[in-house]
Amino acid sequence: MQILMLGWELPPHNSGGLGVACYQLCKALAKKGADIEFILPYKADHGIDFMSVTAAHPQGVEEILKSGIAYDSYKYIFSDGHAETHDIYSQVHMYEEAVAGLVSKRSFDIVHAHDWLTFRAALRAKQMVNCPIVLHVHSIERDRAGGGLGNALCREIEGISFMLADRIIAVSQHTKNMIMEDYGIPDDKITVVHNSIDPEMFELLDGDNTYKYLTAMRAKGYRVITAVNRLTIQKGLPNFLHAAKEVVQRVPKTLFLIVGSGEQYFELLSLAADLGIAKNVIFAGFQRGKFCRDAYAIADLFVMPSISEPFGLTALEAVGYGAPSLITRQSGVAEVLHNVLKVDFWDINEMANKITAVVQNDSLRDTLHENSYQEFSRMNWNMAADKLLGIYDQHLQGAAA
Repeated sequence: MQILMLGWELPPHNSGGLGVACYQLCKALAKKGADIEFILPYKADHGIDFMSVTAAHPQGVEEILKSGIAYDSYKYIFSDGHAETHDIYSQVHMYEEAVAGLVSKRSFDIVHAHDWLTFRAALRAKQMVNCPIVLHVHSIERDRAGGGLGNALCREIEGISFMLADRIIAVSQHTKNMIMEDYGIPDDKITVVHNSIDPEMFELLDGDNTYKYLTAMRAKGYRVITAVNRLTIQKGLPNFLHAAKEVVQRVPKTLFLIVGSGEQYFELLSLAADLGIAKNVIFAGFQRGKFCRDAYAIADLFVMPSISEPFGLTALEAVGYGAPSLITRQSGVAEVLHNVLKVDFWDINEMANKITAVVQNDSLRDTLHENSYQEFSRMNWNMAADKLLGIYDQHLQGAAA
């Protein structure tokens, strides 16, 4: 089966969980015999040997450089030597045109596209080669807008694409419900395929934690709470800091490590100061590799305070590296990870209560992690891959008939 996979990022050149999910899902599909060509909007070395990775270059472009972690941080180098930068919408258009050029020279059984950034390209491919398209939804605009309407153009692209898709994949029942509510898509057109985790991909901790200050403070009786998030409205970090203030008032020897970058950085920095907890909050910036693994490993508790989280792979990563988790009920991972603490994103008092309970009770912390790690150890991407292959077969048989 030849699959054209359209996505916006892959690790290690990713800004969040979308790239990780795409990578692990494709790896599982490839193990089951799928022949995948993955088209990205930029050129980079990903070290991938289980599928073909192609850069979608517009006509006249020799190279596309990803200069940062934001979606719009791309530079287009043209054959005549000049360079251009483009906003996110012109990038989506250029990606669509480039994919159309590639599709015209190849044949595929299925087009599988991830999130709104690639949906126009998928629709174009369907128009050109008349093969079924599967749209994989890792978030919708309401998620990214923190529950608001968000950008009207994004909503329009999502709405039209959902109506024209052959099948929609939602990463959680939470996301499926939102697609039906926001866009009026019928229940039977959307299949839930939960994200998962591959425990075998986890690198062993080396015992020498990068966060020396936190290690020293833990030796003095402090407890560490870690959050790994993009610093955006969707992730609910202002509520997290308000809860942190209550925790510090009850247990002063509590430190909060926030890993991530985003447009809310200065707002959150100021909020921590205004709340009087600046000395208890450490902003570590965006981290990869050992720095990210050690942020989980140093934690007595990982907190994911998202307002709306379609899935939330970081909660599984935290468990894998040794931390129990507190997650919001407004997350997809809450549907598959049960031995965790759960709270509504807006309930600051309850969030503070549950954080306090863990930092004051090592037995609770250890039991939570032990039980959640048992769930984690049983997880893999095989079930997700099997579901997708079944969906592909169903639509290919329908097209043949």
